[in-house]
Amino acid sequence: MLVGMTTSDRLPAPLQGHFAPVPDEITAHDLPVIGALPPELTGRYLRNGPNPLPGQHSGHWFAGHGMLHGIRLRDGRAEWYRNRWVRTGLLAGRPHFTLDGAPDLAAVPANTHVVPHAGRILALVEAGLPHEVTPELETVGALDFGGRLRTAMTAHPKIDPVTGDLHSFGYGFVPPYLTYHRVSAAGELVTTTEVAVPAPTMMHDFAITDRHAVFLELPMMFRMEDASAGAMPYRWDDDHGARLGVMALDRPGEVRWFEIAPCFVFHVGNAHTDDRGRIVVDGARYAPADVAVMWSSLDGDPAGPAASAAASGKATLHRWTLDPATGAVSENALSEVGLEFPTVDDAVVGRSNRYTYAVADAGPSAAPYAAVLRHDRLRDEMAAHELGSDVVAGEAVFVPSAAADRAEDDGWLLSITTTRDGRASELLVLDARDPATDPVARVTLPRGVPTGFHGSWLPDRGQG
Repeated sequence: MLVGMTTSDRLPAPLQGHFAPVPDEITAHDLPVIGALPPELTGRYLRNGPNPLPGQHSGHWFAGHGMLHGIRLRDGRAEWYRNRWVRTGLLAGRPHFTLDGAPDLAAVPANTHVVPHAGRILALVEAGLPHEVTPELETVGALDFGGRLRTAMTAHPKIDPVTGDLHSFGYGFVPPYLTYHRVSAAGELVTTTEVAVPAPTMMHDFAITDRHAVFLELPMMFRMEDASAGAMPYRWDDDHGARLGVMALDRPGEVRWFEIAPCFVFHVGNAHTDDRGRIVVDGARYAPADVAVMWSSLDGDPAGPAASAAASGKATLHRWTLDPATGAVSENALSEVGLEFPTVDDAVVGRSNRYTYAVADAGPSAAPYAAVLRHDRLRDEMAAHELGSDVVAGEAVFVPSAAADRAEDDGWLLSITTTRDGRASELLVLDARDPATDPVARVTLPRGVPTGFHGSWLPDRGQG
């Protein structure tokens, strides 16, 4: 076990309160449950996030070592909670860059996502290799698919619900700046292809349809001077345009680019090909006026040097429609509510979806406020499960019911919530059909879980 102690009043501003890291790994059994857990929720909810070692200051929320938090549910009970650091080369003390300047792709903070695929559980960060972990959160090791994966792999792969293939990409600050990967349903890396782009940009997420991959080349540019100074090495560049690249999955490497209005997107909600052959992409879009505010807040300055009365620093749900037949692009806002971490039912990834789930952390007055959201595209309605001013909601993960003929929203939403002072957390379980109502259940966790990034539900398939 990794042990030690650090106190939040010694930490940089971005790592205090509900961002403050925990100092150790624990396991707790028989967690208290308020309400009733549906017996169908039998499996594990795993979530990843940054957590520096005791005494270490990562300097930025994005940079801490990966820590997995897991809750085991079975037959209406919350059997255990445990948290474990992902044992990467970086956590063992190896530098990310070798003496010749090349990145060590296994010496990374695997802190962003955790996804199951082909019998493996992968802890992910976009700067390096996936790390395989066990259902009990112990690290197996870095995964390079038998030496075939030689670039970084995104923390946001997309699994096609029909083929089972995992589609992914890697980006870097030296050529190749962008590389597409496909892993078969059996877990074999079968395709690796460079995608030509002119410069290194931050590409956190991408999208797939049933027949395309969609890349986001946006004006968040790599800057070596920031990297050399130990700061986040990406900054907005007004001189670099914004565009979306559409690649047919059966023609890897051949990309058609569509110019869009400048913006930044951390997270895509979903994409699909419509009945006219157009590619439709939904995501959480930051307008240019909001990018600097958002970026400065991540650096610990909530106001931001470029704050203005018109800038909120918040993303809104947005849609781009790309027409390969004409080259035309249309854009429209799906909602004006500030939100992040858009998610959908895994069964509709790459297909048309009615519902998008997200979380909010500021109300109309920008006062502290948290909510789990559901956007109904057909009715153009936003439902909110409001959590008040003292709690922060984590990403909402949809878990489907077992009904063979279930509707798209027939299931539950899982989210780890944490008090703003960081002292206490719960696993919140909501009815996805009506998330604004009272929770189905709340599981009291044995510690405050720091605000983190992304997670997945892993239903039982014979594991203990």
